[in-house]
Amino acid sequence: MKKYSEMSRGELLAEKEALEGRFREICSKRFKLDMSRGKPSIAQLDLSNEMMDVLNSDSYFLDETGTDCRNYGILNGIPEAKRLMGAMSEVDPDDMIIYGNSSLNIMFDAVSHAYTHGICGCTPWGKQENVKFLCPVPGYDRHFRITEYFGIEMINIPMSETGPDMDLVEKYVNGDPSVKGIWCVPKYSNPQGYTYSEETVRRFAALTPAAEDFRIFWDNAYSIHHLYDEPEMQDFLLEILAECRAAGHPDIVYKFISTSKVSFPGSGLAALAASRRNLQDIEHHLTVQTIGHDKLNQLRHVRFFGNMANMHTHMSRHAEILRPKFELVTGTLRAELGELGIASWTEPRGGYFISLDTLDGCARKVVAKSAEAGVKLTPAGAAFPYGKDPRDRNIRIAPSYPTLPELTKAVEVLILSVKLVSIDLYLEGGQ
Repeated sequence: MKKYSEMSRGELLAEKEALEGRFREICSKRFKLDMSRGKPSIAQLDLSNEMMDVLNSDSYFLDETGTDCRNYGILNGIPEAKRLMGAMSEVDPDDMIIYGNSSLNIMFDAVSHAYTHGICGCTPWGKQENVKFLCPVPGYDRHFRITEYFGIEMINIPMSETGPDMDLVEKYVNGDPSVKGIWCVPKYSNPQGYTYSEETVRRFAALTPAAEDFRIFWDNAYSIHHLYDEPEMQDFLLEILAECRAAGHPDIVYKFISTSKVSFPGSGLAALAASRRNLQDIEHHLTVQTIGHDKLNQLRHVRFFGNMANMHTHMSRHAEILRPKFELVTGTLRAELGELGIASWTEPRGGYFISLDTLDGCARKVVAKSAEAGVKLTPAGAAFPYGKDPRDRNIRIAPSYPTLPELTKAVEVLILSVKLVSIDLYLEGGQ
């Protein structure tokens, strides 16, 4: 098939008429599906149902030290939970604090603590004249909402298949003391599914920040979330904490992880790994905030999973559910849009999202058009600070929640929308 850019006006009008007929037919069926968030499907949630049977009224509630997990205490997590989460995060258990169910909550707390009380004795960000954060784009919208909430200036950093533009990162971090942090989803990034290269990780570790209170916010949300079991089909990521120590900069990173998409998003475990100096600083305010997090949930996870080998087996079951959905989306995009020259997309080997780029100026219209046919997508621009995609072209696709038949219909709607909006752009002389 010809590229749209090579079609005559008559050919474009004929193509539009045929597509609009199909679009009207779909709209008449009143299809409705919300694909705006990367939620695990019901089938994925069911994989962890037996965790609910691990503890009952007859259970043994003591951890390995003899502490009763029903009671107060143990601020940083029971030892066996720290070992399990440490193995998942590839760090020593002593370098970790176990929290509640949300790593996003930990990130918010970290920014809030820096803003009100400062990091490791530094002047609180809220008392400094200007505070900036680097934001690899497209990126995770909820990260950006945290820094926006605190009035922190956000600076776009372009992403590539190897990670953020490190020349820009080094320029800002090493040269500007008002730059206090950078958001990172280093493995199977949200939304593109990219994994930072070894060189990128080492360049992060080698940063020499102009600000003593600069921190890398390393959100390793998808550390074991592969779509394929074969090692050669899985992305590899260097462990950042070890690299920072090797480079002589142990304090510049906070590393976050959770089981939100391993067990239950509403009742998982989240953890922070960092240097001893950072952990002591964080524990100082945690002693005011809480007497301890949910130790029964920590006990449930430990007794359900037991070890990392079992967790990897569990994640293979997740992949069996997710893989056909990702392959359906990417395969259909290739078949329907591959030769038209109107879109590009990523084909990740893990994580939860696919990133679609339309022609410039089309993303918002595509999202609105899809909504007309009953498919709700993540708002265009959401993957950029302040919700503003400067080229209005990026759309995040979240294939995880729908069933395969639902996803088939949703992808058809999306593709029809991309085609129709693109044709209108050409007819208007926009390309």
